[in-house]
Amino acid sequence: MPWDARDTMSLRSEFVLFASQDGANIRSLCRHYGISPATGYKWLRRWAEEGASGLLDRPRVPHHSPNRSPDDITELLRIAHARHERWGARKIKRWLEDQGHRMPAFSTVHNLMARHGLLPGTAPGIPATGRFEYDAPNRLWQMDFKGHFPFGGGRCHPLTLLDDHSRFSLCLAPCTDERRETVQQQLVSVFERYGLPDRMTMDNGSPWGDTTGTWTALELWLMRQGIRVGHSLPYHPQTQGKLERFHRSLKAEVLQGKWFTDSGELQRAFDHWRTVYNLERPHEALGMAVPASRYQPSARQYSDSITPPEYDEGVMVRKVDISGKLSINGTSLKAGKAFRGERVGLKETQEDGCYEVWWYSTKVGEIDLKKRSISMGKGC
Repeated sequence: MPWDARDTMSLRSEFVLFASQDGANIRSLCRHYGISPATGYKWLRRWAEEGASGLLDRPRVPHHSPNRSPDDITELLRIAHARHERWGARKIKRWLEDQGHRMPAFSTVHNLMARHGLLPGTAPGIPATGRFEYDAPNRLWQMDFKGHFPFGGGRCHPLTLLDDHSRFSLCLAPCTDERRETVQQQLVSVFERYGLPDRMTMDNGSPWGDTTGTWTALELWLMRQGIRVGHSLPYHPQTQGKLERFHRSLKAEVLQGKWFTDSGELQRAFDHWRTVYNLERPHEALGMAVPASRYQPSARQYSDSITPPEYDEGVMVRKVDISGKLSINGTSLKAGKAFRGERVGLKETQEDGCYEVWWYSTKVGEIDLKKRSISMGKGC
């Protein structure tokens, strides 16, 4: 994946944060990011010596001093607040320290910000609860649309994708619709950049789910890549609580009170905020670390060339026709539009005339020939 000039700085920052983690395979990361090991080690050395400024194409003069007056600190806080007006004292302090500034105690920073009107108002939110977290990146990704809103080019449907373990934002795209083809195109870009997760979870709405419990084309496309698909409980948005929290931050720090004239302006705003969120913004749930410090790209690579399913000997194989039907023993049954053109395996059960329907390694349905019925759904 060669570095694109449009977001070279964010890619360099991602690389050095990933490569500096304990146990990181630097040569593998260099291959993943399309750079030579020499280039990778160059950026790691510059980052270790100069911090974030070392990743710039032209070195900058160091901007910090070991001894600062209260007025100097206040001016730094004003600058940081102007850039991140929704951040509190704890995040501002950590962010400035990450930029190379020596800061006083948190209480001093908080008092200075309060004295000069730099603290954000307390936004209402969901009360904090104990949340389950996967123990490694790419074990689970959460995906959703963050509603939709008008802009100069129509309506924007922000597509968001978050890694459960690290809170790393994998995608923030200003889509103009919520069609499967649109989502799939965005996911291909994400998979090519970060690899494949073990599992993805989303709600039951279109295009990824179906309130009737039947399989969708997007689910099959993900499963074909070896990704397990799950869905949040209906009317329980807290099932994807980390993504809901991400959405609240996106609204408060980017969308609220803003008008965007075109999709280009939206994309630039989203790209900038995503970079800040991943690489600069301290996260309290991560012990004030940034999400990129806990994320690593997946070792499972995306491929647009997928091996057809293979089934065990003795399993009947049937191809679903263009109308979404399959035939067995002269009986035509509706498997569903998502399976059109797919080869499914029928495993006979101990009950006479009953079969399990399999697609790759997933049981996707049941057949009862005595009742001339087929049930294709996630509850089978």
